[in-house]
Amino acid sequence: MTDFLLELRCEEIPARMQLKASDDLARLFTEELAKAGLKPASIDSFVTPRRLALIARDLPLETAAVSEEFKGPRTSAPAQALEGFLRKTGLTQDQLEDRDGVWFAVVNKPGRATTDVLAEAVPAVIRAFPWPKSMRWGAASATTESLRWVRPLQGIIALLGGEIVPLSIEGVEAGRETVGHRFHSTGAIRIDGADDYADKLRAAYVIVLHQERQAIIEAKAGEAAAAKGYSVIEDKGLVAENAGLTEWPVPLLGDFDPEFLEVPPEVIQLTLRINQKYFVLRDADGKLAPAFICTANIEAKDGGVAIVAGNRKVLAARLSDARFFWQQDRKTPLAEQAKKLGRITFHEKLGTVADKVERVAKLAEWLASEGIVPNCDPALARQAAELCKADLVTEMVGEFPELQGVMGGYYARAEGLPDAVADAIRDHYKPVGQGDDVPTAPITVAVSLADKLDTLRSFFGIDEKPTGSRDPFALRRAALGVIQIVTANGLRMAVAEGDLLDFFADRLKVQQKEAGIRHDLIDAVFALGGEDDLVRLLARVKALQSFVATDDGANLLAGYKRAANILKKEGVEQAEAISLSYEPEKAEADLIAALDAAEPQAAQAVAAEEFEGAMAALATLRAPIDAFFETVTVNDADPAKRTTRLALLARVRDAVHNVADFSKITG
Repeated sequence: MTDFLLELRCEEIPARMQLKASDDLARLFTEELAKAGLKPASIDSFVTPRRLALIARDLPLETAAVSEEFKGPRTSAPAQALEGFLRKTGLTQDQLEDRDGVWFAVVNKPGRATTDVLAEAVPAVIRAFPWPKSMRWGAASATTESLRWVRPLQGIIALLGGEIVPLSIEGVEAGRETVGHRFHSTGAIRIDGADDYADKLRAAYVIVLHQERQAIIEAKAGEAAAAKGYSVIEDKGLVAENAGLTEWPVPLLGDFDPEFLEVPPEVIQLTLRINQKYFVLRDADGKLAPAFICTANIEAKDGGVAIVAGNRKVLAARLSDARFFWQQDRKTPLAEQAKKLGRITFHEKLGTVADKVERVAKLAEWLASEGIVPNCDPALARQAAELCKADLVTEMVGEFPELQGVMGGYYARAEGLPDAVADAIRDHYKPVGQGDDVPTAPITVAVSLADKLDTLRSFFGIDEKPTGSRDPFALRRAALGVIQIVTANGLRMAVAEGDLLDFFADRLKVQQKEAGIRHDLIDAVFALGGEDDLVRLLARVKALQSFVATDDGANLLAGYKRAANILKKEGVEQAEAISLSYEPEKAEADLIAALDAAEPQAAQAVAAEEFEGAMAALATLRAPIDAFFETVTVNDADPAKRTTRLALLARVRDAVHNVADFSKITG
């Protein structure tokens, strides 16, 4: 057994592609080896900005011989069938076996040298590599058949044990030499095998393990910040990105003019993180600190002084722009900014953003006026809605689209608008996903809900519905937002009707799955029709889930399904009035009495939204139904008895349907 080292070296691989590329290399390589019957004990993956590498552990020096058996045509089959089978197997007729009138072929394949397998596998992996974006280069790029790679491929190491695996792709020959750090290392580095690969590159200022670079960045950034009394705001994504930008990461602390802190902290954070890839710091009081940490890719002789100075200069220019936008935007009131929304098309069939804002304002005002959102001032709800999109035309949001809403809140507060209005403008996009804060302040709830409902109703109205994985207008997210707002605040309202109600049902199943609510129970309640109040619906579903988990519930469900099956078979769709023209059997009379008591109790409980009480009323039917099926013949020879008993089962079905359609419940 021996190890195989593969390194594919090129120009800078974008940081966002590196980790997936590392996983793809290991996956594709494993799949290619498996085709030849090879399976490494394990695979270690490495990636830096300039190389993808792996080590396949404990490979045999040759593959095992295999014997494959193929079943052919019958010996009596036409000659053409036999000839086709012989071509497929590469054998002659005298090499076949006759087993009870059927031809069988046994094909023995000798083992292959692992070197030969690797020489075929590596080029296959390279040519099949799924880069999100790739390129061709050089003279060969004149043809579409030439190699595509993320950046021009410059070198390949392919070592099985200490020996080079002879392979070549697009003129790049496999060897044992690589290069180290772009600035800290010069000349070629000879690699003798898998065991010295990481150590020799470390000596050349290259840390090949992405996870190790991440750990260094986290630790050193934390130390640099702590030395000044600061702490790093956690950002795992930025740590990974910086690890993907460096082969020898060196975190350095710099500062910026505290006067820039007059700009909203979200702006500064985005400037540092998105534009500059810097880590954001907070002071001992938890406030944004006038400092940053950048990650250099070299050990500078001056300790990083010049690097920090250069980064400080670039950052100052960025923050100056942000401060200019902040100052300029505040010169124009939001109401004036909002007038510009008429220039922006929301959708060709739905008008401008100004048109949408007017719809949202009317709906928000109505939600407040009708008391659907309690304790909500209709005038403030309308004012907040009319201004909620105004920041879309500001300079700051033009630069940082991620801050829409947030900046509107700051501008509203700066011009002295009520805090409730400013908060509603800031938060009306929330929640933007699972785990995000759900609005609870009345004005915010009204505007956020109105915005999402308008989006859903508008796009469904023009038949722009999500299909499969396609949801260009984020309608699934909007529906989940409505569900979260309505349920979190206990709002009593009809959220939708028709196709849109079915859409809400699907989204509700997704949203409630994490809460442990069964999707079939949601279907069982929705199937009754007319239920568009999400709060009431969920209360009914939760009561139903508790009920079916009990013995009474499980047995009633079994009895209901038996009754429903009989009714379906007999074609009974509606319950008829029960007319007893004979002396009923005891179990029959008991079931009639139980229904007479349970039906009105369940109906009254449902009307009062006391769903546990409705379930309790249904529970009283369990024993009478069990006894009925045990002792009473439904399909009696007497037509009068048969008709009456079918009507009785229809009453059972309809009584249960007062609460939920049990036919939708699995189990």
